[in-house]
Amino acid sequence: MKKRIFLILTVMTAFCLTACSQSSKNKENKNMKTLVAYFSASGTTRKAAERLAKATGATLCEIQPQQPYTDADLDWTDKQSRSNVEMENRNSRPAIKKLSVNIADYDVIYVGFPIWWYTCPTIINTFMESADFKGKTVIPFATSGGSTIAKACTDLKTAYPEVNWKSGLLMNGVSDSEINKWINR
Repeated sequence: MKKRIFLILTVMTAFCLTACSQSSKNKENKNMKTLVAYFSASGTTRKAAERLAKATGATLCEIQPQQPYTDADLDWTDKQSRSNVEMENRNSRPAIKKLSVNIADYDVIYVGFPIWWYTCPTIINTFMESADFKGKTVIPFATSGGSTIAKACTDLKTAYPEVNWKSGLLMNGVSDSEINKWINR
């Protein structure tokens, strides 16, 4: 009987400590303002960004090119298409429209994009250079027809070493529970 009572008390204590710890962690996270900023050429990355914003309770912000991409601009088989020309010149910085948010107001920023030529589109560099990300936690996410996010993450960390980068996620076919697991890591 004493062993049973001891076991019950131990389980209850562990439960209470876990609940208090989780409550404290949730309060910390609620004090941090989170943004999901994304560039989407075809709508696929937009859907991923919407899922992520819903899961995190974050503000959603689209990174929009000053000059929208047409289907012809995105034709990867045409060497003269806008996307090919931009990706050939890694110093290309396509102009973006004014953001609907102030980056300075956020602590954690998820940055989403489609994978182009195994990395992020150069418009993401425009975004990264449009604000001061020092002291911010930035977490990349991407969509792709067949590439991983690895090279994009490496390229971003190399180009912007002052940013506090966290591990990225390729969102193709990812379940809501996998997104939550990644967010809570």
